[in-house]
This record gives sequence, C-alpha cells and structure tokens, in this order.
Amino acid sequence: MLTIRARLRKMTEQLTASERKIAQAILADYPFSGLLPIQELADRTGVSSASITRFVGKIGGGGYQDFQRQLIGELKEGNQSPLDLKVRQAPAEAEFLADYANRLSTILREMAETVSQEQFDHICRLLADPGRSIFLLGGRVSDTLAGFLSIHLRQVRGQIYHIPDNTEFWPEHILRMRKKDVVVLFDFRRYQPNLAVLAEMISRKRQATIVLITDKWMSPIARYSTEIVALPIDAGTPWDTVAAANAFVEALIVKVSEVDWASTQERIRAWDEVRLDSPSPGENSNSTMEIEGTNET
Repeated sequence: MLTIRARLRKMTEQLTASERKIAQAILADYPFSGLLPIQELADRTGVSSASITRFVGKIGGGGYQDFQRQLIGELKEGNQSPLDLKVRQAPAEAEFLADYANRLSTILREMAETVSQEQFDHICRLLADPGRSIFLLGGRVSDTLAGFLSIHLRQVRGQIYHIPDNTEFWPEHILRMRKKDVVVLFDFRRYQPNLAVLAEMISRKRQATIVLITDKWMSPIARYSTEIVALPIDAGTPWDTVAAANAFVEALIVKVSEVDWASTQERIRAWDEVRLDSPSPGENSNSTMEIEGTNET
C-alpha cells in the first residue's frame, strides 16, 4: 500500500488549489504536520476544517482520525526490527535462493518505477558538478553504501569526503561544507537519530544540498532534505534488503562517470599512475632483495 506521502505526490494534479495548500503543508514537515489537531492545521493553511476532512477522504482516509492513524502506522512501520518482521514473514518456496532472487527482481522493478528519470538525472548532475564538494555518510549498516559510492566517485572526480562515523570528526566536515555542496545521507528504517541531528545542523548552519536515500516510511532526515529517494526494502523476510539501494548507487556511479567522460578518463589514468598496487609474491621478494642488497653496498 502506498504511503500517504506517495499518495499526495501521485494525486497532485487532481487536487484543487485549497487541497494543494493542505498537501504542501503536510509534505513540508511530514508526517508531523499531519498529526496536528485539525483546527491547528486549518489555521496554518488558511483552509477550513471541513475542507481538510474532505481532503483526507479524497486521498483515502476515512476521516481525520483515520488519516492520523495511518500516519502513526507509518511511523511504527519505520521502526520495525527483524524480530517484528519475522512474525509476518512471507512463506518461502522450497528452493529459497531462487524464490529470494525473484523477490529481489520484483523489488528492482519497483525501484525503477518509483524513482523518476528526472530525479535520477538531477542527482547525477549534482554529484558530477566539479564545483561542488560531495560528503557522504550512512547509518550503522547503510554506511557501507556510502563507502561504496565514495570509493568509486573518488576515481571519477575530486572533493569526495566520506564522513567518519565517529561524531568527534563531524565538526571538521561540517565546517568544510559550503552552500553549493552536496551531502548524501543513507538512512533506512530503525533510523539513526544522530544522522537526523547532523542533517538538521547542516541545513541550519551550512545550507548545503542534502540528498537522502531512504525507504518509503521516510527517515526523519527527510525534514531537512532537498532530494529524497525512497527505495523499496521489504523482501518479505525478517531482514530488509539493500538490493534496490545497491542498484541505485551503481547506476549513479555509471552515469556520473559519463557526464564528462574525458575528465573521468584523465582522472582514472592519473589515479592508476599513483596507485600503490601490491606486487605479486615473486615480485615482492625480488624487489625486497634488490633494495636490501643496494642498501648493504
């Protein structure tokens, strides 16, 4: 089932001017603005309580209280642990590996349908812009995605910074950020609170562009993000999948490298010239003997 956020975005063209005001107010501080008392939301938007009631009915709510229950349900869903998910695990076929591969195939198709080409192209342009520094960080598990993306982007262009998970090093990176820079944050359900604190600080003090890669239940970082990529993660098992996130990151790497392929080629050649590759075992021993012999004479 689509989240309320997804429904609002999908129905934008079907909404009246007053309904768009309500939708914009809810999306601006999602989902928290939707949890306000109906009169307070009416005061904020300049729209009557009756209009809000009709609006929530139009987007699939059975009244304002039901609308709020749906939002609360989304918040709870975003905090599900493997223990919670095990209870509703989808039955697997006898050949689990093949069955799981089919589930991932469905998830990848859903990802391709969920993320628009326009948004993907825009993020690629941001990451490829040599005038912008790029900062990356993820949560306890998702930081592996940030690391994977940063390793490849470093070979494509300069000014790529993978922020350490130790918060003592965060001030150095925050102070380095400029308004035109880009911060890519990965955060999936069982969201990491300190990442939201970091995003709020970046938004308030540095005004850098924040690109959030999350799931459909939305990390709290969404409140401070310029771009939000909501990816499918539920494979019907106790463990969420990062297959869609991996595919999305790999697609970014390919397209960013092709934005200015001549520059990418030059960067890779220069990178390879100074890379300290480990020699083969035979080469290592011979080189060591020659160096030691030279030192002795």
